[in-house]
Amino acid sequence: MHLIGRFQESDIAGIAAQMAYFFLLSIFPLMIFTVTLLAYLPFTTDDLFALIKDFAPEETITTIQATVEEVVNTRNSSLLSFGIIATVWSASNGMNAIIKGLNHAYSVEETRPFYTNRGISILLTFGLILTVAAALVLQVFGRQLGLLAYSYFNASEELIALWDWLRWSISPILIFIVFMGLYYFAPSVKVKWRSVVPGAVFATIGWIAASFGFSFYVNNFGNFSATYGSIGGIIIMMIWFYLTAFIILLGGEINAYKNSETSSTT
Repeated sequence: MHLIGRFQESDIAGIAAQMAYFFLLSIFPLMIFTVTLLAYLPFTTDDLFALIKDFAPEETITTIQATVEEVVNTRNSSLLSFGIIATVWSASNGMNAIIKGLNHAYSVEETRPFYTNRGISILLTFGLILTVAAALVLQVFGRQLGLLAYSYFNASEELIALWDWLRWSISPILIFIVFMGLYYFAPSVKVKWRSVVPGAVFATIGWIAASFGFSFYVNNFGNFSATYGSIGGIIIMMIWFYLTAFIILLGGEINAYKNSETSSTT
């Protein structure tokens, strides 16, 4: 009951709405920066959006992909260096919003200097990009890696079949790692790794379930274009971001509650 009371007192709905706004501002710079990096890797933008399509509604993917490709194709190469710096800074705003939200969950003020706080936001953003890159490697080259192991190490066909299953089920593990990193590094309070596990487990399961459920509804029943016209894709994206922020905050509240319980017993 005390945990439910924390949910009610923390104004999670209001803070999630603020976070969704910053997610919207940061998603396009984040995707533009990621697509820019893909030019130096053996992946295509189609591979990237195919990976995201597993969790996001189709209209959201279409909106993001069209905007990102338009910006990337028209970008002035002479401004590339400055553009990347500005893009990374803008993309980190989403992480900065998560930091503020988790600080609120722990009922602590931000005590770290501005440059430290922003540096953590940027590092967490890079961590997210690296996680996406790892997922792309498993998705695009996973089969080839399995066949290489089969020929080089004489692995059995059963092991190859197991590897095929593992590489497609690795996404929840990567998502869990992302949430673990967020809950450990983001708050302006010292926490232990094991204390952030409950919230990370909840956020992983909750976010995957909410994303699949919302995507299924939008793709099969929702007709946001009839109400919102040409900005229907943006509205869908905002709702998805709101659900994401809400679940992140719930996970943070769970961790904060467990942390306060542990502190009171020591």
